Amino acid sequence: MQIKENFEIKNLTTYKIGGKVSKLYMPETLEEFTEVLRTTKDYIVLGSCSDVLFSSNGFSGSIIITTEMKRFEIKGTKVYADCGVKDPLIAQKVSEASLSGLEFLIGLPGTIGGAVYMNAGAHGQCIADVLVSCCLYDKETGEVVFKQNSEMDFSYRHSILHNGRYILLSAEFELSKKPPEEIKELMDRNLTFRKTIQPSLANPNAGSVFKNPENDSAGRLLDKAGVKSFDMPNVKVWDKHANFIINKGNATSEDVLELMVKMYQAVKNMYTIELKPEIIFIGDKTKKEEELCNILYKTKTQK
Repeated sequence: MQIKENFEIKNLTTYKIGGKVSKLYMPETLEEFTEVLRTTKDYIVLGSCSDVLFSSNGFSGSIIITTEMKRFEIKGTKVYADCGVKDPLIAQKVSEASLSGLEFLIGLPGTIGGAVYMNAGAHGQCIADVLVSCCLYDKETGEVVFKQNSEMDFSYRHSILHNGRYILLSAEFELSKKPPEEIKELMDRNLTFRKTIQPSLANPNAGSVFKNPENDSAGRLLDKAGVKSFDMPNVKVWDKHANFIINKGNATSEDVLELMVKMYQAVKNMYTIELKPEIIFIGDKTKKEEELCNILYKTKTQK
């Protein structure tokens, strides 16, 4: 297991933003992972760091990165995967076994842990549709527990993992057999769609900035509110889709938060709708960041 101190976290984030974290752990097995969880205080668990904004001020606690936990197994139509398995990899591997249900993961930059946490979904598919059970670490008891799909409190971009008590260790899925050409066609369609409406990571970003309100699209609301013209010195709204913020090269977390607030207020002023961030803010906040986070998140953000 790799352990690093005073690590520059921006090197691991898709936003390429973030200061130094006091300690970084990169476990390779479930045993190492649970041991770190049991013996470490003040930690945050992350996968590919693809949906987070890290404070440029850094983080005085510990970060546990799961991406070295790469074990997965396919048994018939059942799939078992550790939390750190990359989404595109598992999508590709199950497709090679003529298994359908995870095609939507092919274009996501995250891990199984993040996908279950967020109940990730796209193109009419989502994690909740195919998940059977989860192996979880219970922070309150220090024990490893199992929960069935019905116990995971799945809803739009939400699971029981949001309450902070449980951390995903691994997941079991039940997929369905389909002709390989059908699976490939759907995956190709998913990839083409994502490349058309989402910026590549060559333009550093953290995915969708705001969640879709019920029965509406955050992108549509932001577009109508005119935010595509929002261009600041270090960050800008992507010109092809209004729900993405691009790091132009030297952005700080404060830059991103300021632009998020401008976008949020533009929609609120036009529609009286208050968008909720999909991006998770992590780190030791400056006074300015505290003010901006209070506007966007309403409640206290991570640390």
